[in-house]
Amino acid sequence: MARTTEGNGAPVPQRLLAAATRLFAEQGYDRTSVQEIVEAAGVTKGALYHYFGSKEDLLQEVYARVLRLQQERLDAFAEADAPVEQRLRDAAADVVVTTIDNLDDASIFFRSMHHLSPEKNKQVRTERRRYHERFRALIEEGQRAGVFSDATPADLVVDYHFGSVHHLSTWYRPDGPLTPQQVADHLADLLLRALRP
Repeated sequence: MARTTEGNGAPVPQRLLAAATRLFAEQGYDRTSVQEIVEAAGVTKGALYHYFGSKEDLLQEVYARVLRLQQERLDAFAEADAPVEQRLRDAAADVVVTTIDNLDDASIFFRSMHHLSPEKNKQVRTERRRYHERFRALIEEGQRAGVFSDATPADLVVDYHFGSVHHLSTWYRPDGPLTPQQVADHLADLLLRALRP
């Protein structure tokens, strides 16, 4: 059985994901070999296949780990004891910050999603849909309460916000004029302004 840590003491799965993320971001998923990943992680192919069944599994996990984090945080915002406007604003800003904090992961995924098998693609889409549905439920809660306008269907509002989030990797630069939190605040404020009754 493969050890859970090797070399520098970091867990092997974490090292493999870090190496894969860096290489996929620099070279592209299709131009990165399994051998390059294991060499960069300082482990054997056996270790990779012990934790991940394939390079495709690594690609899926690159995105899935960010989505799990975002889902956990969204659930906490949605269940908080605060007015719906505050919960939605917090959730809308958080998805921007966590996407920017994991920009390589997000850009790799949107560039390389077509490499996933239909089954894995369906799994990822199901998880993403679950996230979007929880986000939409906050909008619908505010619309039912009269806090948000219902002139625009909640689904379209969700698509509007996440369209912005999914394109962050095409324009956001860490050395640019805005911090991740400033971008998040602007986009969250735009969303709330669009929902005003």
